[in-house]
Amino acid sequence: EPMIPVVAIVGRPNVGKSTLFNRLTRTRQALVDDRPGVTRDRHYGVARDGDFEILLIDTGGFEPDPDDKLFISVREQAELAIQEADLILFVVDQQAGRTPTDDQTAAVLRKAASKNEKNPPVLLIVNKCDNDQAEVNAADFWGLGLDNMLCISAEHGRGAFDLWSTIADHLPEQTGVEESEDE
Repeated sequence: EPMIPVVAIVGRPNVGKSTLFNRLTRTRQALVDDRPGVTRDRHYGVARDGDFEILLIDTGGFEPDPDDKLFISVREQAELAIQEADLILFVVDQQAGRTPTDDQTAAVLRKAASKNEKNPPVLLIVNKCDNDQAEVNAADFWGLGLDNMLCISAEHGRGAFDLWSTIADHLPEQTGVEESEDE
């Protein structure tokens, strides 16, 4: 039985990671709350699009330089998720604009991904792009130095179709090829 690919959602607090998790898994399983640090541990959920399925991990808000105990544990949880991932969705908030934390997180993700033997690709997900103007404003995030950027609105479903096809394009093929019958 082939393993289902693991996709980790990371980003700083309040960028809409849980909203994205809930949209992809079609559940209300992840906490959606405006207080930072509410999603403390990792939440797992299966997301399906037709026959295609992924195991999604929603991580707590990623603080690259945490000083209190909660954020240290959140960062550890995020790093563990990155270690398991076949693909990382790095979520940023278009309305808040690019922040120093986003820059630090991008650097941490590149380093963590290269340490993971799977070397998972990092997709930059610019959330809260509710209209075309927002997508124009999102161009600043190219400066984070990641190759793949997608503008979506997790809350309103904008870009959801593109998101699924981009996720599928960046994952190993999901077929039973790796199990050969004659072993």
